[in-house]
Amino acid sequence: MSDFQRVELKEEERTRCEVWTRVMGYHRPVSAFNAGKRSEHGERRYFVECRAGQALRAEQAA
Repeated sequence: MSDFQRVELKEEERTRCEVWTRVMGYHRPVSAFNAGKRSEHGERRYFVECRAGQALRAEQAA
């Protein structure tokens, strides 16, 4: 069931995706940032939370 079709888009078929992020309690588009703030945004590390119990099981297996 892992069959899939690869979709190739021509450049004129693409749509620009605007990325927004939360800054100091409100949301702003990244495109409105100055060069320094854009650089900071690119260096961000994102938190990924495991489902409950997964970390515990991994520790027990080690």
